[in-house]
Amino acid sequence: MLKVRGVETGYGRLKILRGVDLDVPEGSAVALLGGNGTGKSTLLKAISGLLRVWSGEIEFDGKPIHNRKPNEIVKAGLVQVTQGKDSYPGLTVEENLKLGAHSRNDRDKIKADLEQIYEFFPILRERRKQMAGLLSGGQIQMLVIGRGMMAAPKMIMLDEPSAALAPLVVLDIFRQINKIRAELGTTILVVEQNVRMALLLAEYGYVIHDGRIHIEGKASDMIHDENVRNAYLGGTVVETANA
Repeated sequence: MLKVRGVETGYGRLKILRGVDLDVPEGSAVALLGGNGTGKSTLLKAISGLLRVWSGEIEFDGKPIHNRKPNEIVKAGLVQVTQGKDSYPGLTVEENLKLGAHSRNDRDKIKADLEQIYEFFPILRERRKQMAGLLSGGQIQMLVIGRGMMAAPKMIMLDEPSAALAPLVVLDIFRQINKIRAELGTTILVVEQNVRMALLLAEYGYVIHDGRIHIEGKASDMIHDENVRNAYLGGTVVETANA
């Protein structure tokens, strides 16, 4: 569904990505792993249209999307779910969720999708009239995932969904992500430092380091690979979240 080939980009004259190749097959869950400053978020920005691709190609659902406008990429069915800090604290939970459907006009389906989000995240139903700024960190992360799903995407890209969250909260969020995938068939690319949680969710994983993919393989093999942990992730195979 998503194909990244030889992508190079960066900021100003600083090159961050140096020929990245990555595949996310339809219906799969893929993990992109790496520490801070390795190029994970830069790659997501390039895929989402937030950062211009200098060279290489990005294809989604059989069509090139590199250097297209972000709203066009969302309409094509590819949505990036940012970290919880990107919620709108002055709006209610339900208003935040409905923002995710701003480009849609199928009102009945939007209403049904909203109810489905509440089924995945019951706490959001309880707090639907509450201002988002009063939610806990875990609840805000649920909110931004729900908002992304309100766009009715074919694929979602999750940017550090475990960031700064307590272990039990992370476990609950990843359970719901897996449930979304199982029930809706949504393709998932999860970008994480929490190696164990990401590889338990995914079938396939990539490790990015210095703007290049250094290791890739089946998630079930990578989760037990000491080289992945020690050489590329600083030993950070953990149950807890990393800020």
